[in-house]
Amino acid sequence: MSTNLYNVAEKNDYRNSYDNPIATITCLNGMNNMDQENDMNGTEKTDINKLTRSLSKVSTASQKSKTRFSDNGDDNPRSWWYAFCLKCRSKESTPETWEPKYWSFLCPFPYCPHYRDFSRFLALIIIGVVSWCILYTIAGDIAAPPNGQLFQLLILVLAAKFGGWLISLTNLPGLIGMLFVGMVMQNLHVVNIDDTFNHITKHLRRIALVIILTRAGLDLDPSALRRLKWSVLKLGLGPWFVESVVVAIMSKFCLNIPWDYSFALGAVVAAVSPAVTVVCLIRLRSKGFGVAKGIPTLIIAIAGIDDAVSVAVFGIIEGAMFSVGSLTSVILQAPISIVGGIGFGLFWGILCRYTPERNDPYVAPLRILLLLVGCSISVFGSETLGYSGAGPLGCVTAAFTALVVWSKQGWDIEKNPASEGFEILWMFFEPILFSVTGAQIKFSELDGNILLMGLGILVASSLIRIASTAVLGIGCGLNLKEKFFTSLALMAKATVQAALGPVILGAITDRTSEEHIYANKVMMVCILSIMLTAPISAILMTILGPRLLTRTNTPFKANSLRTSHRASVRSLRDLVVAPEKHAAIMEEGKENDLPRNNQGEIDKTKM
Repeated sequence: MSTNLYNVAEKNDYRNSYDNPIATITCLNGMNNMDQENDMNGTEKTDINKLTRSLSKVSTASQKSKTRFSDNGDDNPRSWWYAFCLKCRSKESTPETWEPKYWSFLCPFPYCPHYRDFSRFLALIIIGVVSWCILYTIAGDIAAPPNGQLFQLLILVLAAKFGGWLISLTNLPGLIGMLFVGMVMQNLHVVNIDDTFNHITKHLRRIALVIILTRAGLDLDPSALRRLKWSVLKLGLGPWFVESVVVAIMSKFCLNIPWDYSFALGAVVAAVSPAVTVVCLIRLRSKGFGVAKGIPTLIIAIAGIDDAVSVAVFGIIEGAMFSVGSLTSVILQAPISIVGGIGFGLFWGILCRYTPERNDPYVAPLRILLLLVGCSISVFGSETLGYSGAGPLGCVTAAFTALVVWSKQGWDIEKNPASEGFEILWMFFEPILFSVTGAQIKFSELDGNILLMGLGILVASSLIRIASTAVLGIGCGLNLKEKFFTSLALMAKATVQAALGPVILGAITDRTSEEHIYANKVMMVCILSIMLTAPISAILMTILGPRLLTRTNTPFKANSLRTSHRASVRSLRDLVVAPEKHAAIMEEGKENDLPRNNQGEIDKTKM
């Protein structure tokens, strides 16, 4: 019995269990006074004494970690600071994690991050510093400190990554911190991201857009789209069209900009950011809210459709704005972009079916690289040819088509290695995109009237979108509260606005022209939309979600059956599991724990 107790305690991560280690020690010490002590051999007694000493050390370290930042003394070891840090910390979803011997003592939980989080952040810093060293040996002065362009970008990105991590501790999207760090470092003159950086930031922004659109295509669940196709179209395209038209009309008369600039602004602002909504949806879904009706899947599908349409429409408008061809070519640009983009996406997605061969040992990295270069050539090539709207459509179509054909060849949609690969790429390009976008804002050049007008446009368009979502949601199987929550989730702006907001400004070289003033207004409203809607949407979803959504009594925990442990859109797929399937899974797990003989059969004599 003592050996079994030791094994059970050893398997549990008692280092992070601060609730009552004293009770465990008392239980172990009490075994020395039990009548069964005479039945223990020397090895069992040694194991129990070893475990008792280990738990005593853990208990002492735990009490010290609770009182190290507290003035309350031993009478109240759990201070407000301890409770706050414990709330900010997130549990690791994987059961096993390694850490150095003295990590728990030097960096007590929950005041310090898990060693896994710390080591991951340290690895990113090392990669960034070493990459700069390599660039310095190749590029020379452009990467030299302190005024080299690449060096300043490196400092800005590393600081943005740290700022995003700090903001994420408050359960808000980390991109808000990245955007804020870019603004602060630019206006404090720590870095100087001026017009000389345009040739660098322009390409970085395009690459980030490729990753955003590819992830949007890979996040579309084919079965969910077939099941919710009418709801996705109604709640996706309908409110998007209403909000884009409202923003275009109001910006035309309030900001005094031409119609082409106003409609470009409307197309960008109407896009929805899954980067903001997914974090809140995972948290609500883990508690069973909205699971029964598949609301998380519906919102993710709508966001993907919105992003694709917004980027495609913006590309068509941008191409028409800077087109030097005839009126006929401008009119034909929209249908050519739509047909050409979808056609290229279908071709590249089908190509991913036949190459590489499905049983190739390197099939996963080859498919990721093939999809990446295909989507990149779609975006970069379409802009070179003058059909900017075709690239985004081709990118999303290629990713979605590849996902469909790969699932037919045996890849699980929810365990798709391609999605994990693009998540890693996004982990690098997210701080680049938002920090550079934030650095575009210079407080000395801000116009208070434009900020007030932009704020009024965003508030009015958001309220109108909420109302239109409630009206168009009739017949989608959602009650009034669920429609209101869906509209709150679709209010968040971030990724598309950061990627496309400065595009028009970067295309205008004459800083004294009126076009430059118009483009600057477009960029300011886009950045203001991120700062306003991203935190408000996340906070409202967190507070009002439990009150607006119906809670399932026994929610299914999809993470228990997944190989992936990272919180992503993949965590939102298995929304409803049939009771008989769940019972079969549980029975299978119970049978696996039963004792078996050498032939693999259940040994009833040991039960």
